[in-house]
Amino acid sequence: MRKVSFAEFGGPDVLRLVDAEEPHAGPGRIRIAVRAAGVNPVDWRIREGQVLGAHPVTLPSGVGLDAAGIVDEVGEGVEGVEVGDRVFGEGTDTYAEFAVLGAWARMPEGLTFEEAAGYPSVMETALRVVREVGVRPGQTLLVSGASGGVGSAVLQIARDRGIRVIGTAGAANQEYLRDLGAVPTTYGEGWVERVRRLGGVDAALDLAGSGVLRELVGLTGDPEKVVTIADLGAPEFGVRFSGVAGSVPAALAETVGLIARGRLHIPVEKTYSLAEAAAAHVDSQAGHTRGRRVIIV
Repeated sequence: MRKVSFAEFGGPDVLRLVDAEEPHAGPGRIRIAVRAAGVNPVDWRIREGQVLGAHPVTLPSGVGLDAAGIVDEVGEGVEGVEVGDRVFGEGTDTYAEFAVLGAWARMPEGLTFEEAAGYPSVMETALRVVREVGVRPGQTLLVSGASGGVGSAVLQIARDRGIRVIGTAGAANQEYLRDLGAVPTTYGEGWVERVRRLGGVDAALDLAGSGVLRELVGLTGDPEKVVTIADLGAPEFGVRFSGVAGSVPAALAETVGLIARGRLHIPVEKTYSLAEAAAAHVDSQAGHTRGRRVIIV
């Protein structure tokens, strides 16, 4: 089979499309014929060697955590899923023609493979940080970097729970944030005052790592009301860095429920082939995403 791999840590140019042995489903796992794989910031952080604690890597290594596809092997002890089922979930080395998943759910009716591949890690992260920041219905949440995949999910989760959201994004994404239920404003010079004019802030999320933690603490008045998934300098400001995943099966179940109720939709901004994985990483690192980027297999 074909898969994307890297033999050394580094930039996007270390990625190679190689022939590899097919993986197989061990106990408690399933294997899918991959139809699409989600592109996440954690993918290029692993490729650069940044997050080895959370995701130990043995070189050469495959790439990718999220995928959607068709079940073609079911491991020992697995129940409730059969060969031929359409599923999406989280596993390892998903930029490939076949991948093993450790957490999965049946795809909701009407969802395409490329749409489904964009949800697993994004929704687990979004649900986790909304929980960790402790924001409650009726309160206001500030989201810095609100137009990407996690931001798009956070805005819709908050809307469903009755939480008001102020979201920052580029000028081109203001209407997009408004459509997802947020009160939008632009980042850049004067952004703190623009946020203040929109009302008080009870909690804040940093999803972009753009060096705004000091300002977010100032706006909330309490570092414990700020969570970041992207700024490793968080301890300097007393802010929590959230990088350890919670329950992916629980997140997938909530994802299916929100989609079924028409309360969640994250658009796919751009798709790539396996051979274009390096370009996908370049674009992901550049940011300014509206929704998700996905590799089609």
